[in-house]
Amino acid sequence: MSTTNEGESNPSHNELEQEGSSRGLLPSPTTQSCEESGFGKKRGEYKKRSKAWDHFHVKHVNGVRHAICKYCEKDIAADPKSHGTTPLNTHVAKCPLNPKNKHTGQATLCLGETETLEGEVKGALISWKFDAEAIRKSIAYMVIVDELPFKHVEGRGFQYMMRTACPSFRIPSRWTISRDCYQLYLDEKIKLKHLLKNNSGKICLTTDSWTSIQRINYMCLTAHFIDNDWKLNKKILNFCPITSHKGTEVGKAIEKCLLEWGVDDILTVTVDNASSNDVAVSYLRGKLQNWGKAVLGGKWTHVRCVAHIVNLIVNDGIKKLGESVDCIRAAVRYVRQSPSRLKKFKECVEIEKIECKRLLCLDVSTRWNSTYLMLDTAQRFERAFERFEEQDPYMLQELENLPTKSDWTKARFLVIFLENFYQLTVKVSGSKYVTSNNFFTDISHIHGILIEMAASDNEELSSMARSMKEKYDKYWGKIEKMNMLIFISSMLDPRTKLEYLEFVVCQMYGESDGTTIAGLAKDAMFELFNEYKMLNTPASNSVSHVSSLSSESQRSKTTFYGHGNASKTITDRYKLEFKKRKMELGDRDAKSELEKYLNEDCEENDERFDILLWWKANSLRFPILSKLARDVLAVPISTVASESAFSTGSRVLDTFRSSLTPRIVQSLICAQDWFRSSKTELNVEENLEELEAFESELLKTGTESTVIDL
Repeated sequence: MSTTNEGESNPSHNELEQEGSSRGLLPSPTTQSCEESGFGKKRGEYKKRSKAWDHFHVKHVNGVRHAICKYCEKDIAADPKSHGTTPLNTHVAKCPLNPKNKHTGQATLCLGETETLEGEVKGALISWKFDAEAIRKSIAYMVIVDELPFKHVEGRGFQYMMRTACPSFRIPSRWTISRDCYQLYLDEKIKLKHLLKNNSGKICLTTDSWTSIQRINYMCLTAHFIDNDWKLNKKILNFCPITSHKGTEVGKAIEKCLLEWGVDDILTVTVDNASSNDVAVSYLRGKLQNWGKAVLGGKWTHVRCVAHIVNLIVNDGIKKLGESVDCIRAAVRYVRQSPSRLKKFKECVEIEKIECKRLLCLDVSTRWNSTYLMLDTAQRFERAFERFEEQDPYMLQELENLPTKSDWTKARFLVIFLENFYQLTVKVSGSKYVTSNNFFTDISHIHGILIEMAASDNEELSSMARSMKEKYDKYWGKIEKMNMLIFISSMLDPRTKLEYLEFVVCQMYGESDGTTIAGLAKDAMFELFNEYKMLNTPASNSVSHVSSLSSESQRSKTTFYGHGNASKTITDRYKLEFKKRKMELGDRDAKSELEKYLNEDCEENDERFDILLWWKANSLRFPILSKLARDVLAVPISTVASESAFSTGSRVLDTFRSSLTPRIVQSLICAQDWFRSSKTELNVEENLEELEAFESELLKTGTESTVIDL
């Protein structure tokens, strides 16, 4: 195993013992056989003085003592009158199943698949050689990625499998595996530090906080950046406890994490709309200014989470149709309350010939997206609910109001309306593809939907849309409240550029205000470009430095040479003026780089278009603008990447493993994120189809009894 990273140390025995009490790490007493321990020996049996006997069992055959190898069970004569322990020592050193023997022989060729820690699976002819350290490392990888308890390695099934697959491997204890997991985290942390250090682009952050079952406040800090190969990366840097949710404390915690990682080149910080986050970002902005890393003074550092704003907008609208939603929710809850009711409801679905494979689901009232999914599923079973009401006489007695035709009609309108917001939330929540270039397109889409629904003939839907539009205007109604990166990222999309932006803002805000907004967006684009031009060209102070040195040289030469060498000082002055002119011409060429990009025709709007691949291919044509695009396109527009870590945290810190220490929790969650970052996301719908097909095959073969009710 590699050495421990500086600043980190392996968890102490007490720390591991503390988290072991809940994760099954307390060692269980083991017993040794009488022959191994030396107790209960028969009278007259010879004392085992040699260490060779640690590897053998004693067996008496016809009064003659034999030694049986514990590993390969080879029988070796061991009568003390005619044999010594030399044959035993010789066999121990050569036994192929002895885990202490290093297999230095020729590797075995086999056809199979290999998988790297980054998740890449390769199938080829490979050479295999027993390596106990590699096996231990792979077990630690399995524990981290699959969220297994450390005591899994001491489970009967796992040990049986390992003895069958690799009998020569000595299975480590839960204590050893816990240390292996932590060491694996430290090894990967060193790699990630090296990646961040060699990355030439800026880093964008997302952060959020969460309270665990231990009543400990955790903060998740996630880094988003585009690497030197133009690949978008998302890495959880820290999952650490914080003392308070106050803005200043959160800001200090983020600062501490950045200093630990050696990261200071930050472009943006994406947070939700809590007031404490405004204070935290202001604190970080001040630190970035002190470090000399704040772009344009950090005025665009603060990015508000789009998904959180959409959540606030939609929740305001749903309240307008609360009665209809409550009636349908009560009906769904009633059907799901008992297996007999659910079985009767399925019979109603079959009678009504409703071909829908979805299952009724309840929502969480504070999460509108779950309400949308509940209504979307329930409205498909409207006829089944009506038949169920006729067959169940107790439903009317328990429920105050049953869903009416009007309620179902409103639900259908609401589902169609909310589908736009649901799809938008899913799209902006991605962390494996660029989202900032669609920021402006997404909010303009929301604006258009609200305007159309506000003009609807349905008074209730119109009222709901007007209420949502008021909330929309609070965050995106005026350009002064908006982060200008919204517009800059849209202009950096070769499919839209400035022309599309000008057209859409005029449609949204009118010709007069739209033209003004488009002009401000263009000015912001040039302002940011000039900042990058200054950062990526020879600094102006170097020119003044050369000028001051030249002036000092001229004065000293005039003093030393008098006027006899005046021509040489004039030559130096000409060279200096030529250098200044050359740099000025270079500035004009660099400035025309942005104008050249904006004046070129837009690319075709193809869904297969890869914006990062386009900028990578055109980085030589636009050397400065491509660096700007690389940083801006990495900006995440939602905090879902950090929030999703809390789902992992709630599984790692469940009621059975609530004593895990914060350092162990951070190592497990961060390492899992780093290992899974290259994996493809789980497609639940595809897996469900496969399971349904498998169930159909079982039914065809008459094995209905083995089918699990999904």
